[in-house]
Amino acid sequence: MAATIRDIRDRTGLSLATISKYLNGGNVLPRNRELIEEAIEALHYEVNELARGLVTNRTKTIGVLVYDIQCLFVGNMLHYLGQELHRNGYGMLICDSCNNEEIERANLQFLLSRKVDGILVFAVSLTGGFLAPAKQAGVPVVLIDRAFRGEEVDCVEVDNRTAVFRATQKLIENRHRKIALIASDVEYTGMERRKGYEDALRTSGIQVPKGYRICGKHSFELGYQGMKHLLGMDNPPTAVILSNYDTTLGGILAVNESGKKCPEDISIIGFDDLLMSKVIRPKLWIVSQPMREMAEKAVEMLMGHVCRSEEGAPRRISFAAGIREGSSIRTL
Repeated sequence: MAATIRDIRDRTGLSLATISKYLNGGNVLPRNRELIEEAIEALHYEVNELARGLVTNRTKTIGVLVYDIQCLFVGNMLHYLGQELHRNGYGMLICDSCNNEEIERANLQFLLSRKVDGILVFAVSLTGGFLAPAKQAGVPVVLIDRAFRGEEVDCVEVDNRTAVFRATQKLIENRHRKIALIASDVEYTGMERRKGYEDALRTSGIQVPKGYRICGKHSFELGYQGMKHLLGMDNPPTAVILSNYDTTLGGILAVNESGKKCPEDISIIGFDDLLMSKVIRPKLWIVSQPMREMAEKAVEMLMGHVCRSEEGAPRRISFAAGIREGSSIRTL
């Protein structure tokens, strides 16, 4: 049978009020603290966080809304978030929105009903209206990987526009002028990355056919079908930027199936320095997001609100993405 607070009382001789005060984070005399901690260890007492939450209005749980738990980027971010939350003494409750705004709204209500202390959000929605119930409940929220249009919410992201501007410039430096892009036109990150591509072409005075811009929703299928289309054009591009991990995976498979070679026939820059980029040949040039640093900053921002140590206007933190050198670009 699990030990109870009364077992601690019997072992220490202290009052239930003193023991309860200690368990709920209050200050007790040093000698009393020693007695309680010795009893907890000897009895293998485990704190009932749900019961504690009724007293402290804290559950030591953070909700995490993700747009698609199958996305490898999301999976890696959850790994780093979990590590950082654990370091702060918190657990996490994950809800998959399945790229569906209705499910996202329902998941938010679910997390609020579980009395989470804060919520980290990888949003499906482009606007933040669905977060109104969290604001009304006083539950702090931090966005990860994207911002909302015209709305102020704490946010940790990568400067996607600059990242793809630099990737496009790298191809231009290698004398490529026929540069294509495969990117989402319905997700915040994809739209920002396309802006960077357009900025770089405009800055260098380069015009490309409209068909070089392959748009849809970030996915393996978009990368695969998009690359097949580009390779089959009468006037195919000499280089392609694949603007997220899933499209990179699909695009590489399409190149392999086509019988064409990278970089001899097509130069490629991919996105996210994850498992695939470490095992395929040739080694890809990759836009690399600082995922661990993003996770640490997101948790830091959220903990600041949960602990009431930070107030004021919402902050937007943008990290610079790196570009890891590979051998998938040919100089023309």
